[in-house]
Amino acid sequence: MLRRFFDPEVDRHLLTDEGEFIIDEVAKHWITLVLPVLALAASMAFFVAMIALPRVWALLLVIGLVLDVWAAVRIHQMHMDRFVVTNMRVFRVHGAVNQHLATMPMTRILDVSVEQPLLGQLCGYGHFIFESAAQDQGLRVIKFVGDPERRDLTIQRVIQMAGLRTNLAHPR
Repeated sequence: MLRRFFDPEVDRHLLTDEGEFIIDEVAKHWITLVLPVLALAASMAFFVAMIALPRVWALLLVIGLVLDVWAAVRIHQMHMDRFVVTNMRVFRVHGAVNQHLATMPMTRILDVSVEQPLLGQLCGYGHFIFESAAQDQGLRVIKFVGDPERRDLTIQRVIQMAGLRTNLAHPR
């Protein structure tokens, strides 16, 4: 039971009896950990400052502990957030305490856009935007996906292999 709290266990969401298998499982890009790591470093500075400023040690302790808790929660949230491409669908599992699953069958994907801000181009991440026939869907934007070009090609290849789009080079 505790294992589910520390591992997103995407395999349990697969339709294995239908022949579904994972093609790509994507954790959040490392850039999402920068702020939590900076918060941990800042908390250390507050703990060291307790020695130099003994009059306000309690306040510095509380600030340091709050930063540590915030950073630990954010790191755990990033670890539990997974984007998965299978041979049948794409889905996202996220949530540290309450888990949320959003899924979209390959047949519903009309368009995949990849947005890469300047920092994303430099560090190798991007944001996926899925368009489908449905107005409201639970899986529209996936942020901070590492190596987005390769992952976009993977999704396009799966859609093509499933026969959901016609091959332009060899029309039927």
